[in-house]
Amino acid sequence: MFVDRDGTINPDLRYLADAARLEVFLGVAEGIRLLRAHGYRVLCTTNQSGIERDYYTHADVGAIHHRVNEILAGGGASIDAFYYCPHAPESACECRKPATGMLEKAALDWNVDFAGSAIVGDRSLDVEAGESIGLLTVVVPPPGHEASVEAELASRNITPDVRASGFLEAALRILTRG
Repeated sequence: MFVDRDGTINPDLRYLADAARLEVFLGVAEGIRLLRAHGYRVLCTTNQSGIERDYYTHADVGAIHHRVNEILAGGGASIDAFYYCPHAPESACECRKPATGMLEKAALDWNVDFAGSAIVGDRSLDVEAGESIGLLTVVVPPPGHEASVEAELASRNITPDVRASGFLEAALRILTRG
């Protein structure tokens, strides 16, 4: 089970470098706890081009991921592993979503069966990556950004398998496969 970070787990604060500013959306801990209780590993895959752009460091990203799990622990949940792409889009690397290198690495490390798994994200990039490797694709727009997410999907002619209004709903829909 793959999940995006910024805009999906937490508000997208554009190049977040300070772990103290991190907040987690309501329903995320409950959704992750539910997925893990049903045997899913939860692997966070996130594009973090701020590293290559010198806005923050690998250590900053590590501190943010540590803070995510601290917050989730308060709700009895955790992310099993974090994977991130440090490259800017113009680098054309194989790990930056919608490319699948990051997902493939995580799947190899955790023995993930793509056909029985899903990706939850807030952007077309997440859906594109998931579609290309056979994942159930779930879009959860950040609160207040529903129209812009739908516009982005429409402009790229991308249709997720599932649209959910929050992370907990996404988890419930994944467990019923749609």
